[in-house]
Amino acid sequence: MSKPIKEMIIRDYKTRFSGVEGGVLVEIRGMDAGTNNRLRTALVQKQIRITVVKNSLARTAFAGTPLESLSKYLTGPSALVYGGDSVVEVAREIVQWAKDKESLHFKAAILDGVTFEGPAGVKALSKYPTREEAQAQVVTLVLSPGRTLMGSVKSPGSTLLGIVKEIQRKLEAGETIAAKA
Repeated sequence: MSKPIKEMIIRDYKTRFSGVEGGVLVEIRGMDAGTNNRLRTALVQKQIRITVVKNSLARTAFAGTPLESLSKYLTGPSALVYGGDSVVEVAREIVQWAKDKESLHFKAAILDGVTFEGPAGVKALSKYPTREEAQAQVVTLVLSPGRTLMGSVKSPGSTLLGIVKEIQRKLEAGETIAAKA
C-alpha cells in the first residue's frame, strides 16, 4: 500500500472516530457474510457502528485521542464497535451477540479512559449501569432520606387524624366516648 493511500486511510479513521471516546475492540474471524450482515444491521438500528480497521494505521490515527489505550490490543483482525447512547450499551449488545456466535471475540473496551481487557473486561463493562441508569440510582439515593423523613413527619399526623376520625364516627353514631386514664 502506498504512502498516500495510508495517509488517506489514517485521515478517514481520524474523521470517523473524532468525538468517539469509547468503544469495544473485537475480532471477527470466521463469521459468514449472512451473520456479519445481520450483526451490522442489528447494531445500526441502535445507532451502533462497527468498523474493521487496519491495525498499524489505526494505531497512528488513535494517537492522542481517547482511543489511544486500545492501540496495544490492535493485533490480528480487529474491528471497533462504537456509538449508541453509551459504551455500556455497545458492550451489552455485542456480548448478547457473542452468546450465539463463537466467531466473535472480545479484545478490549474503553470507557472514560478506563481500559477493560479481554473477554472478562468487556463482559464486566456490559454489567455496568448506563449513564441514565446511574443517574436514576443517584437520584433515588439522594431522595431516599427525604422520603424517610417525610414518612416520619407524616406518621404522627396520620395517627392523630385516625383518632379524630374515630371520635367523629362514634359521635355521629351516638356512642359515648370513654376517657382513658
